Formats: sequence, C-alpha cells, structure tokens
Amino acid sequence: EVQLVESGGGSVQARGSLRLSCTASGSISSMYCMGWYRGAPGKERVGVATINSDGTTRYADSVKGRFTISKDNAKNTLYLQMNSLEPEDTAMYYCAAECRPLGIPLPAVSSDYDMWYWGKGILVTISS
Repeated sequence: EVQLVESGGGSVQARGSLRLSCTASGSISSMYCMGWYRGAPGKERVGVATINSDGTTRYADSVKGRFTISKDNAKNTLYLQMNSLEPEDTAMYYCAAECRPLGIPLPAVSSDYDMWYWGKGILVTISS
C-alpha cells in the first residue's frame, strides 16, 4: 500500500519561501491527479493546487502567482513551491493522490483522510 509523507514545512517570515515535498512509497506516475490542501489543525481543509497526470495544473485564487505545484515521477515526489508567503498561508498542508474542487472547504474530519491517498500533513507557520 502506497503511503504519502510530507516534508519541508517549518517557520518562515512573511515574504519568504518554502518548498514542500510529498514523497510516495510507491509509483505516482499512474496517479491521475494529485494535490495540495491546507487547513488549520482540526479544521476544514481547502484545496490549494492540483496537478494532473498530463501536467495540467490548477490553483486556488489565493495562491495564484505565488505557489507552484510540480511532480517528479522518477522520484515519486510531489512538490509545492511557495513564494511570497503571507501570515494567512499559515496552516497544516496535506498532499493527496486525489483532486477535489479548489476553494471549496472540505470536512475537517473524514474517513478519507485515514486512507493511503492522504498524507498526515505538515505545519507551515508564517510570521509577520
């Protein structure tokens, strides 16, 4: 069973940058769509960015022009490059091997989050 593990989170000052990674224990090349989601711990999650198997990317309006999603199939890794970070970007960031509509809140709790296709999340804190 594939597992997804996020890394690269931490604390940075506003206007700084971070790159999140999501490494899969198996191949991601066959995954139709992967995405990054965020939310305060224990709160609703919102889609940030998604990428299809053909490389098509989509972004929530709040991060357009600042965040870039990409993936390296050879490394089985999904990335989220985050630039010009703002305090409002502070959240737990989750990667998932599924895509939900961006900008629409997802439940704070769901049995889906315990499945292999969701990572456990990593904290990003932006200070002003």
